[in-house]
Amino acid sequence: MPVTKKTIRRSMLVTSATLLSLSLTTTVPVFAADKPSPSPTASPSATPPANMSTVGGARLGQAGTQVNLGASAPVLPKGVTARSWIVTDAESGDVLAAHNAHWRLPPASTLKMLFADTVLPKFPKTEQHKVAVTDLSGIGAGSSMVGIKEEETYTVHDLWLGVFLRSGNDAVHVLSAMNGGVEQTVKDMQAHAEDLQALDTHVVSPDGYDQPGQVSSAYDLTLFARSGLQKKDFREYCSTVRAKFPGETKKDDKGKTTRESFEIQNTNRLLTGDTDVSTYQGIAGVKNGNTTNAGATFTGVAERNGKVLLVTVMNPEKDEHNEVYKEAAQLLDWGFSATGKVTPVGELVPPKGIDTGAQTGATASAGSNTPVSTGDQGAKSSSKPVAASAAAKDGSSGIGIALAITGGLLVLVAGAVFLVNRRWPLPDLMRRRH
Repeated sequence: MPVTKKTIRRSMLVTSATLLSLSLTTTVPVFAADKPSPSPTASPSATPPANMSTVGGARLGQAGTQVNLGASAPVLPKGVTARSWIVTDAESGDVLAAHNAHWRLPPASTLKMLFADTVLPKFPKTEQHKVAVTDLSGIGAGSSMVGIKEEETYTVHDLWLGVFLRSGNDAVHVLSAMNGGVEQTVKDMQAHAEDLQALDTHVVSPDGYDQPGQVSSAYDLTLFARSGLQKKDFREYCSTVRAKFPGETKKDDKGKTTRESFEIQNTNRLLTGDTDVSTYQGIAGVKNGNTTNAGATFTGVAERNGKVLLVTVMNPEKDEHNEVYKEAAQLLDWGFSATGKVTPVGELVPPKGIDTGAQTGATASAGSNTPVSTGDQGAKSSSKPVAASAAAKDGSSGIGIALAITGGLLVLVAGAVFLVNRRWPLPDLMRRRH
């Protein structure tokens, strides 16, 4: 049942500290649906299973492409070869189109979005940690690394830059060690995935490195991105193009020690551009990945004309350089053109036990679609409160974004309505760059 304006005003009088602590544990909207599937097999099938999860709607459990085109809607782009993909409205949660959305596939480093959403709130960015030899044990052969050295001290901020920009498995393992170890971190991630209703996901390693049975889905990865993007630091890190990272401490002949920094750059090619890929207009993150089993995977968020879209692409069959980014860009282009011209085929659901309330009035963004209930559980329409942006002040170079949410996050108490902030004013990064 929609909340009253009086209830909303009263709920928003809570302190900032309460809001922040709440946001660490309950971040995204959702409804939920299926029971978790049994533990997956070591490798996915060559074709999607006939019966996939119906979390978010019955259409999303069907194999093949799902879309409801209106009379004036553009056709889906030709040549998209990904085994699985999904295009969603980040604000309303509407799924605009999908292809094998719940196919359980190896996620590669896109799983680091779940790692960050789970662990990032636990340590202040100024906290320092001296790396022990054991912190770096168990890292998979051929892993992407940021260059962390044993016995060196790093801030938590440094470590997260290593995770997001260089997809550093060494940074993931150090943060996991701070969190009680890899095994504990995997348990925490799995529990958080279940709270988010990401029931396709089975976590084996916190860094996304290929492991037997480790799978996720385009749908789940989008849930992780949407949840993470509600955290200021997550938005800041995933949108940073380049930053300085501490190097190794060196001692000269006179015993004087120095420690220089080196530059690291984000590996998200829609954010940085490449020889055959342009920086995507309005891009603001989120995470890419690539392993032998997973192929190339990518989840991205972009804004144009006040509309924020999320896209996830998993394992394009076309074997071309940067193909995952090319297909993601095509799907984003389609999504921005199709907004308001398609009927949603499903929705992004909210975390377990969370109710959502509707706020009527001018806060709803123009032209947005009301979420459509798909039959798993009754969906309620929700508001889109406005958020204000603030400049990033982390000292990193590039295009880091720190966005301050100015409302819409209410205290969660027994019987209370949870109103989730769904709007993130993500700047046009192309415009900011030039």
